[in-house]
Amino acid sequence: MKRTADEQLADIAQEFVRQNKSKYRWRIIFSILFVSYFIFISYIGVSENGVLKIALKKESPFIAEVVLSGTIQSSGSIDADETIELLRSAFKSENAKAIILRINSPGGSPVQSSRIYKAIIRLKKQFDKKFYVVVEDVCASGCYYIASAADEIYADESSIIGSIGVIMSSFGAVDAIKKLGIKRRLYTAGKYKGLLDPFSPENEKILEHIQTHVLDKLHQNFINAVKAGRGDKLSKHKDLFTGLIWLGQDANKLGLIDGIADTNYVAKHIIGIDSRVLFEKEKTLLEQLTEVSINGIALAISDKLISKNLIGFYR
Repeated sequence: MKRTADEQLADIAQEFVRQNKSKYRWRIIFSILFVSYFIFISYIGVSENGVLKIALKKESPFIAEVVLSGTIQSSGSIDADETIELLRSAFKSENAKAIILRINSPGGSPVQSSRIYKAIIRLKKQFDKKFYVVVEDVCASGCYYIASAADEIYADESSIIGSIGVIMSSFGAVDAIKKLGIKRRLYTAGKYKGLLDPFSPENEKILEHIQTHVLDKLHQNFINAVKAGRGDKLSKHKDLFTGLIWLGQDANKLGLIDGIADTNYVAKHIIGIDSRVLFEKEKTLLEQLTEVSINGIALAISDKLISKNLIGFYR
């Protein structure tokens, strides 16, 4: 019997509805599985955190390893307020017998660097614990300012160390705007308020003031901090404080560092403690979820909450 066009259309519509219902059911199933997965991973993350708290309270000693990376600046990768709080947490951990600062930074703000340096000096005195710095790729300028507060500094032979100097940069576009027929209009209250304006001619008095009262004094503060921290370890090399940089192998000869070693070697052979607890800057929600997921999977597979050398993370 031949079916009418309306009947064929009705069958097609029913098949379409049936397929959509099937897809909808699978969406619900996948949603439930997805939520269950994150609940499971979160549970493992909480369990891991609980184990970490027990580890922090246990009697056996460990090394508190503080990890810093990036530019030193207010509200930046390495911010003085956050860093000092992180260091304080590491120092006050009862069974942390020593602190390692693992750092990788090209430098940054002299004020932020100075604050962290002074905080380390205070914390060392308050808690009477040894403080070590281990450099990764680079520790230059403000980073070395901070590092010089350490009892000992170690780096790789290819690490970049130094840059003990101060920089202030700008550009001059006076001739360019003249050629373009542009007139500069700058209004200030205070004769030298526009001292860094790149579209105004250089002023010898301003240059002398910046050099004498800003750059030279900042540089001397930096030098004084390095000398106070490194003491007699420093060589008498004439270019030590000129802003030059050196590889770790030469920095070792100049007394800028104490030896060639990584974090594992410093922990095991210099300090003599295998177990370490990582102290890191607070991560974003997305970073935390990603980290918890990866850690949770690894822990579920290995069924091992505490490794031999690394206890966990504290933030």
